[in-house]
Amino acid sequence: MQRLLLILGAVLLAAGAAWPWLSKLPFDRLGRLPGDIHIVRDGFSFYLPVTTCILVSVVISVVIWLLRR
Repeated sequence: MQRLLLILGAVLLAAGAAWPWLSKLPFDRLGRLPGDIHIVRDGFSFYLPVTTCILVSVVISVVIWLLRR
């Protein structure tokens, strides 16, 4: 548990320090990636974040894999 908290703290610290550069990337907000489906019709809006879900799944899988090593 201590290792997990230290790693999460380091990740948050690194993300906070890199925020000025991360905010300039074209993918600054998760959920607006190419491949996400957004359909807008009269009185209807449908959003399916396919690429975002795949990306989040890969990141979580890598983090879990690293923690289990």
